[in-house]
Amino acid sequence: MAGDPYKELGVAKGASADEIKKAFRKLAKELHPDKNPGDKVSEERFKRITAAFDLLGDAEKRAKYDRGEIDADGREQFRAPPGGGGRSGGFGGFGGSGGRGGFEDIDLEELFGAFGGGGRTAGRGGFGGGKGQDVRATLDISLEDSIAGTTRRIQFSDGRMLDVVIPKGASEGQVIRLKGQGAPGRGGQAGDALIELKIAPHPVFKRDGADLTMDLAVSVPDAVLGGKIQVPTPEGAVMMTIPKGSNSGKILRLKGRGAYAGGKRGDLLAKLAVTLPETPDDELIRFATEWRDKRPYTPGR
Repeated sequence: MAGDPYKELGVAKGASADEIKKAFRKLAKELHPDKNPGDKVSEERFKRITAAFDLLGDAEKRAKYDRGEIDADGREQFRAPPGGGGRSGGFGGFGGSGGRGGFEDIDLEELFGAFGGGGRTAGRGGFGGGKGQDVRATLDISLEDSIAGTTRRIQFSDGRMLDVVIPKGASEGQVIRLKGQGAPGRGGQAGDALIELKIAPHPVFKRDGADLTMDLAVSVPDAVLGGKIQVPTPEGAVMMTIPKGSNSGKILRLKGRGAYAGGKRGDLLAKLAVTLPETPDDELIRFATEWRDKRPYTPGR
């Protein structure tokens, strides 16, 4: 990041931590790429203010910068000891103690929303010798996307936006590794980005390992006489045969229509619920009355 981080955020050098945080929030809302699609100028400025806050939002890094021990990019500076002589401090490389710094105090997910549809903000990792640190993030996906596969975009706290390919048949807790997308190393290769998948709850289906369960309403005629009815699945509706004389609680299985776990796909289990119309008409009432009078039936006996 070139330039003065105080000027990037538009604050004085004596600004308080709260003033710095407020300035960053205001600018980040204005410049975020989601609000300025295709605007390269805003995208570049967003990266600069993010890097500025990463420096000034960390009290230790800010103090080192103010003392001239590191530059705006966190690199250590040459410093001659009092009275001249040799050099003290590090030579080149990346300074700082690593970690997310000031981002610990700001909920960027709340600030910007779920980037790219549910991606939670990832840490920037630290800097050390050799290979850079891995960074981690969690990405919320739908049940349908976990089954069919898709591509989702995730936002990192340093302004980078990465496309994550969700493989077909992804499962809860699966980790996707993006090589070289982590923190840069000191003279070595960058670390990786580790994206953990979380499958969001579904309004119709419940997951039970690789299987899916659901309640399926059926009419009295279909339950008594049997028939074919339309059943929802994660990949669209299919027709299923209801056996004659089916009661509420009976479970019908659709093979291979469930979720995935351990690379294997489960089944969809539909629990029948025999359902009456909300407002029974006269014909249904007359039928039920005659049935009760002529063919008395007590469930469970």
